[in-house]
Amino acid sequence: MAQKICPRDKDYGRWYTDIVQMAELADYSPVRGCMVIRPNGYSIWEKIQQELDKRLKATGHKNLYFPLFVPESFLKKEAEHVEGFAPECAVVTHAGGKQLEEPLVIRPTSETVIWHMYKQWIHSWRDLPLLYNQWANVVRWEMRTRLFLRTTEFLWQEGHTAHANEEEARKEALLVHQLYKKLIEEVMAIPVVCGKKTQQEKFPGAVDTYTLEGLMQEGKALQMGTSHYLGQTFSKAFEVTFQNKEGELEFPYATSWGVTTRLIGALIMTHSDDQGLIIPPKLAETPLVIVPIWRGEEEKKAIKEFVTNLPFDGIAFHFDDREEEKPGYKFNEWELKGIPLRLEVGPRDLAKGEVVLARRDTGEKCATSIATLRQTVEKMLDDIQTNLFRRAQERVKKNSHFVDTYTAFQEKLEEGGFLYAHWCGNGSCEQKISEETKASIRVLPFDAHEEAGACIYCKEPSSRRAVFARAY
Repeated sequence: MAQKICPRDKDYGRWYTDIVQMAELADYSPVRGCMVIRPNGYSIWEKIQQELDKRLKATGHKNLYFPLFVPESFLKKEAEHVEGFAPECAVVTHAGGKQLEEPLVIRPTSETVIWHMYKQWIHSWRDLPLLYNQWANVVRWEMRTRLFLRTTEFLWQEGHTAHANEEEARKEALLVHQLYKKLIEEVMAIPVVCGKKTQQEKFPGAVDTYTLEGLMQEGKALQMGTSHYLGQTFSKAFEVTFQNKEGELEFPYATSWGVTTRLIGALIMTHSDDQGLIIPPKLAETPLVIVPIWRGEEEKKAIKEFVTNLPFDGIAFHFDDREEEKPGYKFNEWELKGIPLRLEVGPRDLAKGEVVLARRDTGEKCATSIATLRQTVEKMLDDIQTNLFRRAQERVKKNSHFVDTYTAFQEKLEEGGFLYAHWCGNGSCEQKISEETKASIRVLPFDAHEEAGACIYCKEPSSRRAVFARAY
């Protein structure tokens, strides 16, 4: 089964697609650029939803839902926003057998329709803040698509908040940015570099965009999530005002933020190997699979009784008691599907009072006493989670390079990875570097230290390094 997966070092793109399809995460839709998310893939998205939703609600956010269709005129109210999204918009011009009086855009994002509604809901400082989030789908008409990473339709959450002042709105954008960081690092076991986007790379209509950038095994960057401080851009465009405590009218300050099903692609490209998918235990719907090894009816009865009496309350597991498949086939199948831990049990094991545990991350097997099985399983799942993060961290560190000249930049870029280089802050240099090398500034890191240097392109003074990379 796993032998059918194209090795990473032979064709990384084919390897990725093989895992998505063979691990039954998703499949191609009959509509170009769209995908069908299968149960194995959707269960991962549900786990991401549950973990993030819990964190958002704990910080005062509430869920709601807005329509899929947006009047075309709404997008035109904010010039930078419409310019940024116009090439990606799908537009409905006919419905019910008639041409519509006004075309409807299938939402590429929801700022415009949301701020239209906020005008109805916000009147006084007492109405603020509005801390709302929706779980939804969006459509962006992509020319080059790839399952999970870039699809015409995808699932996401998008938060949209309104605040009485700039300080509160900026704190909100950074708060959610940190919630994303904890989700991605603590649950998905993927290390990220956090910071701001450049003005050229920011979200259309935003004042500042905060990003989280991961580095995949191929050496390319992947934007994992973004949080935007929007200032008063949309409140002014939609003429939303509120009366402050002094009785004066003001425009509220806004944020928006989101993560998408792209995170599943990041999971695959960060942790998986040539045997298939690897799922961190905290994201696995079923972190443990039990594969019996039996022959006769008495052996089968004994093993089933053992499984029935396992003290595994709170640990989700699957008992693979299919009789038409051999144990070896099952081992390969569950490795391909990324189950973190496998328990193998046969009559000889039971006679000795032990079972065999096999880790998906390292492939290691060990005999384990049944008397301490629950504790061992819990510890091993924790170890797998920690090891996956540590392994990814080490890979990022190994593939992060400091370069001081444009020649060194170009040479190192061919190896892949994050390149920390001085940049003068001029958008024209940023644009020229991108055109000449296909690398962009992924993030201006929060933790960058002041350091005197010279822009790698124009040699003008620079006080901090930016992180460049080629990206998906």
